Amino acid sequence: MARSATGADGRDSGTRPTPTRGLLSMTWRDLLFAHWAVPAETVAARLPDRLSVDTFEGTAYLGIVPFRMEIGPAGLPFRLTFDELNLRTYVRGPDGDRGVHFFNLDADDRLGVSVARSLFRLPYYRAETEFRRAGERVHFRSRRTHPDAPPARFAAEYGPDGPAFTPEPGTLEAFLVENYRFYTMDDGGRLYHGDIDHEPWTLRPATAEITGNTLFEASGFDHPDVDPILHVADPIRVTAGRVHRT
Repeated sequence: MARSATGADGRDSGTRPTPTRGLLSMTWRDLLFAHWAVPAETVAARLPDRLSVDTFEGTAYLGIVPFRMEIGPAGLPFRLTFDELNLRTYVRGPDGDRGVHFFNLDADDRLGVSVARSLFRLPYYRAETEFRRAGERVHFRSRRTHPDAPPARFAAEYGPDGPAFTPEPGTLEAFLVENYRFYTMDDGGRLYHGDIDHEPWTLRPATAEITGNTLFEASGFDHPDVDPILHVADPIRVTAGRVHRT
């Protein structure tokens, strides 16, 4: 079992890595951050060895993030567009670097799932999704269809409910969204990390009506008995490089 850990003050936000040559170029749109506060030991029990829980003032967070992805090779005009949904938490790597650990990433694109699994060793699953925008409100549905994977569904309507802001370093909002590294483990138990680069997020407080959600159960968690913290994000351009053995 991985141990729990907290940063020096529990408030530091992610450090942006020195930009490297991008392998992929992406735009993330219509994104919702929904975060549930949970005990650190709840997350620690589900983490791979060599990763430890990162907390804000002693509390860990599970996040569900639906959005629309545009992705293609860096420097080329080719783009795939599909819907994605992930369940994540925040961790420290073996050297203490902050990052994201994904329990799953569900996507409505067979090619995108195959590429992400092979290039980035990320736990992508095929899913059927529905996406509809009505003014500032987004309607998002996902149903996992990947063979031999735990079934998972998610359905929500969400949109902004306040003015735009950029999270200040040291705040909970920065802890939850300003993360520029992810960690993943292959079937042989080898740990890898990858870095992304983008400008700081522009967020808005949000409201959401979540009418279906079995992502927690599909990843071995009880559904948190608290209301989520909700933000929507302006579109953002992202670059990602190759993964590296940690």
